Amino acid sequence: MTTARRTDGYGGLGRVERSLRGRIGAYRLHATHDSGQTSAPGRLAFLASFELLVDPDGLLPPAERARRAAHARSAHFTRLAYLSARARRTRVARRRPSGP
Repeated sequence: MTTARRTDGYGGLGRVERSLRGRIGAYRLHATHDSGQTSAPGRLAFLASFELLVDPDGLLPPAERARRAAHARSAHFTRLAYLSARARRTRVARRRPSGP
C-alpha cells in the first residue's frame, strides 16, 4: 500500500513540528555563533534602507543624508509604537463589557 506524499513544501510536517524544528535550529545557531555577527548584515541593510529612502539618487552630502535618515528611522519606530498602542487599546476595549 502506498501513501500519498504531501507536496506543500514542508515534507509532510505539521505546524507544530515545523515550529519545533525551527526553534531547534535557532537554539543551535545561537549556541555556536555570536548573535550580533549573525544579524549584522541584515541590520546594516535595514539601516541603509533609510538612507535610500531619504536620498534615492545619492545627491545629498553624507552628513545631511545621515541626519535625514535618523529622522526617517525615528518616524518609522514612532509609527510602530503608535500602531502597537492603538492595537492594545482596541483589544482592551473589546474585552470590556459594553453597557452602563
